[in-house]
This record gives sequence, structure tokens and C-alpha cells, in this order.
Amino acid sequence: MRLVLRNLGFYLLAFWVSVTLNFLLPRFMPGDPVSRMFAQAQGAMQPEQIAQLEKLFGLDNRPLWQQYIDYFKSVFTGDLGISISRFPTPVSEVIGSQIGWTLLLGITALVIAAVLGNLLGVLAAWRRGGLLDSALPPLLIFVGSFPYFFLAMGALYLFGVTLGWFPLRHAFDPGLAPGFNGEFISNVASHLVLPALTIVLVSVGGWMLGMRNTMIATAAEDYITMAEAKGLKPGRIMFRYAARNALLPSVTNFGMAFGFMVGGALLTEVVFAYPGIGYQLLAAVQGLDYPLMQGIFLTITAAVLLANFIVDLLHVRLDPRVRVR
Repeated sequence: MRLVLRNLGFYLLAFWVSVTLNFLLPRFMPGDPVSRMFAQAQGAMQPEQIAQLEKLFGLDNRPLWQQYIDYFKSVFTGDLGISISRFPTPVSEVIGSQIGWTLLLGITALVIAAVLGNLLGVLAAWRRGGLLDSALPPLLIFVGSFPYFFLAMGALYLFGVTLGWFPLRHAFDPGLAPGFNGEFISNVASHLVLPALTIVLVSVGGWMLGMRNTMIATAAEDYITMAEAKGLKPGRIMFRYAARNALLPSVTNFGMAFGFMVGGALLTEVVFAYPGIGYQLLAAVQGLDYPLMQGIFLTITAAVLLANFIVDLLHVRLDPRVRVR
């Protein structure tokens, strides 16, 4: 329990730092949202309207510490401000309508990459020196060295434009009504294949190599030798004893991988025009929508910190040695 509380304190401190930076950075940047809206209106705004917008976006003449306190309160009440590019829609509503697609893409790719990479790592380590162990890790690491967007553009051109096997853009076909039915789910799945594939290709090599190295160390333990001496089946020893204990570092890395996966999903969404928060972030940057950018950055940070905290809880649950600290 002491370890959990200590880690919770670290995550709360990290979240406070992210909120503070999220508050300060736009205010130290040149320009502001109101000036942007005034330029778009071509000077047609009245001074009273400008004053109201400055108060709305927290850019009035109040002291900085007072603005910070009000911003901190608004964050914890779910009020992330008003979007400029989609004025007067609240930022929380904009993010809420897009984050589901990002989570679908990121979690799908993460689960596939983790399961496939760990399975390949177990098989490669158990048959150390074989064809799978010799050829596949270097190949996957080489593919994983490419940036997300490079593989995304290659997959889009090959499988989308040239072969026409998968859709080119968006999360589902235009004109198709969303709903929990077979037609819509299959359509969403077909649009999900290429974006998820590019993220899996970049990350599966790291999962495989990490599990392979851990499995090699685990296979040299005394309890594995004793299990072999008892005449247990190799498949049972490999999965029931060796892989089960070698999986703990992968569980720990899951939270960190979630952060990198979210970053990769943001870039991939831009290439495939996938309607997640990554694609929305690009539109916010192009439109100088500071409140929306702040809200997206804060949402991503909170999601990564929450994922790491959940992984810490799972690690304490799965590894009894951690509980005695």
C-alpha cells in the first residue's frame, strides 16, 4: 500500500506540472486567441466584444496567479474552455467526440503488438538459434526504425491506392449511419486495418526483443530445470512456468508503451485523415486554436499517467515481491 500511495503522489505531482505548463506556455507565446479572432473578423469586433472574449479565454488584466487558480479550478471541473476553430463549442465536447476513435486505434494496435510480440519472443527464445530467432528480430527492429508516418504513407499507397484492398481515409464510409450493427462494425474494422497495421509494425519488434531476452534469462532458472527433470511437457514448461514469469517486465512496459502508442496514433491519424484527436490537433494548430491545443495536450498527459498508474497497480498485484517494499 505504501508503494501505491508513493507512486500516486508522483503521478499527481506530474499531473500538476503538466497543468501548470499547459497554463503558462500559451501565455508566453506571441499572440493570443482573441487577436486571432479579431484578425479573422477583419476589425469588425467592438471593444466590448473583445473584452468579453478576453475574459472568456482567461486573458484579461487579472493577475497571473488569479488566472492560474481559476484555470486550475476549471480543469478539475471539466471546463477546458471554448474552441476557437469550432466556436462556440466547448473544448471538452470537441475532444469527447474524437477521443473514442483515438482510443480504438491506439488500444487495438497496442494489444495486437503486445500479444504478437510477446508470443514471438517466447517462441524465439525457446528455440534459441533457430530460424525464427535468427531472422525475425533483426527484420522487425529494422522495420521499427522507420517513422510512423513513413510506413503509414507506404501502406496507404500500396494497399489503398495501388491494390485498393482497404479504404484511404476516415473511420467509416461517408453517408453510413453509425450504430452497433454488423455493417457499421465491419466498415469501421476495414478502415482500422491500415492505421493499426503501421503502428503494429513499428512497435512489435521491441515487444519481441524484450520478451526474448527475458525468456532467455528465465529459462536458465532452477525451477525450469526441475520442471524439465520431472518430465513435464515442453509446451507446459514454456507457457505455464517460463513465459508466465517472464511476462512481468512486459506488464510494466505496457504503460510506457501506451504513451508512445498514443504519439504514433496522432501521426498516423493525420496521414489517414482518421477522425481522432491527432487529426483534430493538426486542425487546431493550423487554426491557432490555443484552448483546443491545451485541452488535447492535457488529455493525452492525463491518459498516459492514468495508464501507468493502472500498470503499477497490476504489477503490485502480479508480483508478490513488490508488496513487501
